[in-house]
Amino acid sequence: MPRIIVVANRLIVSVIETDDKLHFQPSMGGLATGLGSFSEKEEQYDIMWIGWPGLSQEQITSSHLDENGIIKRLKEYNCIPVFLTEENIDKYYHKFCNNTIWPLFHYFPQFAIFDRAAWNSYVKVNTQFAEIVAENYKENDLIWIQDYHLMLLPQLLRDKLPTASIGFFLHIPFPSYELFRILPWRTQILQGLLGADLLGFHTYDYMRHFLSSTRRLLGLDHEFGYITLENRTIKVDTFPMGIDYDKFAKSRNDLSIQERLRKLYLKIGERKIILSVDRLDYTKGISLRLKAFDQFLETHPEFLEKVTLILVVVPSRTKVPQYEHLKHEIDELVGYINGKHGKMGWVPIWYFYRYHSFPELAALYQLADVALVTPLRDGMNLIAKEFLATKENDKGVLILSEFAGAASELGEALLVNPNDNMSMVNALHQALTIADDEQLKRLRIMQKRLKRYNVIKWAHDYLDMLHQIKKQQQKFMTKILNETLKNDLVSQYQRAKKRLLFLDYDGTLVPFVPNPQDAAPDEELLSLLTALSNAKENEVVIISGRDPETLETWFGKLPISLVGEHGAWIRKKDGTVISSGQISTSWKKLIRPILETHVDRTPGSFIEEKKYSLVWHYRKVEPGLGEIRVRELIDTLNTFTANLDVKVLEGDKNVEIKQGMIDKGKAAMKWLTKETWDFILAVGDDKTDEDLFEVLHTKNAYTIKVGLKPTKAKYVVENHLAVRNLLKSLIKAKKET
Repeated sequence: MPRIIVVANRLIVSVIETDDKLHFQPSMGGLATGLGSFSEKEEQYDIMWIGWPGLSQEQITSSHLDENGIIKRLKEYNCIPVFLTEENIDKYYHKFCNNTIWPLFHYFPQFAIFDRAAWNSYVKVNTQFAEIVAENYKENDLIWIQDYHLMLLPQLLRDKLPTASIGFFLHIPFPSYELFRILPWRTQILQGLLGADLLGFHTYDYMRHFLSSTRRLLGLDHEFGYITLENRTIKVDTFPMGIDYDKFAKSRNDLSIQERLRKLYLKIGERKIILSVDRLDYTKGISLRLKAFDQFLETHPEFLEKVTLILVVVPSRTKVPQYEHLKHEIDELVGYINGKHGKMGWVPIWYFYRYHSFPELAALYQLADVALVTPLRDGMNLIAKEFLATKENDKGVLILSEFAGAASELGEALLVNPNDNMSMVNALHQALTIADDEQLKRLRIMQKRLKRYNVIKWAHDYLDMLHQIKKQQQKFMTKILNETLKNDLVSQYQRAKKRLLFLDYDGTLVPFVPNPQDAAPDEELLSLLTALSNAKENEVVIISGRDPETLETWFGKLPISLVGEHGAWIRKKDGTVISSGQISTSWKKLIRPILETHVDRTPGSFIEEKKYSLVWHYRKVEPGLGEIRVRELIDTLNTFTANLDVKVLEGDKNVEIKQGMIDKGKAAMKWLTKETWDFILAVGDDKTDEDLFEVLHTKNAYTIKVGLKPTKAKYVVENHLAVRNLLKSLIKAKKET
């Protein structure tokens, strides 16, 4: 049975010392609860857990506890501990994770503290985790890293285990680029995350923010969520976390829970119940929720004595100043509202500041008519889903913040902006007065979705995708032109008596530059092309999208053939120009105004006019804006040119419009149909070269794509430098024969 190593800051089992005795109990929190349910019910994988058990190294030493004994006991739970010192717990966990990453990623930059000592501790602890994971890793294990505490770990493990399957899932929001860039160690965080094969987020927005940051800070583009980095393809995708739906649905059949519920009904009577359950945190919007409830009672006095808000706040980070202040504010608001609206025998708010067990929570979920879940920002929020699951045979209304990750799945809830007080008030009124059939209709739709996409399905979807991306990587690795394949190519070249070499230019022989006219060939390249073309066995063809005038200026003195504008113009090495027939350019006057409009709206973009084509360049445009505009332009052009014989081609930071009858494959046929070749090589970097690769597919040719991306070519190389090195090898091989 395959094995998963789940790596998280905390193990699913916590070790607690009381009266010199050790107690092993389930860890608290949504991540531990969710993954714990997956672990209990999983049948396809063996699962090992690696994480901190809750005791510091000093606690173990000072109490004379048996470290080996703790390790042995934890192994019974399939857990491997990472023991942390008190200093690292303070700096890595409390200061960096909770006082830097947590507020910044939740859009509270005013609370973020940037402490270099805390960052150094974060690096140290991630390195410690990497060492322990590597020690316990076995070939074919899947490594699944959880959450923001370990964002450096993927790359640290990639360095130690280059071929391992490594996944990472972020359980909190990933912030917009404008916020993420505030972090002094932003580049290191991104590089750490990109060590994973699969990066998972709860929502598309978080995924989009991550991709935007990698593009702007690291210059890495993506295509349909795939990032190419060195010799790896990394997948970035969304997987909204589910819950153990059946556990909550079946709680209605638990006699002990029903007894709790019966006692609650005796105290509540006929009143409507609004339930709010949250950990004490400034991201949860608890104070705004209380103010909205106060305003609701003011605005709708008919609900006085007819509704009760049960407020459950779970203690958290009680020694952090912001949390102490928040607790004080909540206490004061509860007292104020109860004093203002309360009457003999009726208290508007029942306030509980403590942890509630599963039976207690399940009873409250079943009791509640309305769940008020309105965080200011939340990665997912499983409480909303748990509430819905307990309503298996009952009514219930969910009021949900549009800033919770769950809002993207639960559109049938009453979605609110928690910063809009009247929006909250109106939602409370609607929830308490909504017709029963409307309640049930909304509820059943959401329940069906949650039941199908539970925590098991979520985990399997993620792991299946991790398997899939690893297979794609392995398949892709077979296409990389390694030394063995390169030597075979050179040997074939040596033996051949008649050789044909098709070489694209931009991105293949030279790197891309912001201004296309600055990409003139350097002395090294001209020397390489001269040496290749001087060999009597060789026919060298520069096959490019460049205009004829530029190609003649740069290469006109060399004994090589030139193909311009993707085949619209062909000049053989003897100087003969081959006509491509009547090529119409009348379409240009229709297309140019569209391109001009996009230039006006997109600073940094410009139009390049060739004899037979038009090109819109956006390499110098701000990345985010460029991505938006290029999609708009392509959609517009595809619609506009539907009845025209033209092609719209998306290149590297450009869009080219040309006559439909023209492509590099057709141009290559001018050589392929008239002569027989012992050796054919074709090298190119973009989509226009795919036509060339396709016609050479049956010719037993060496076709090479520049850039590690999907292609019809047989092989791939990383960049233009690899192409030049290959050409040098061909020249050297000739000299040695």
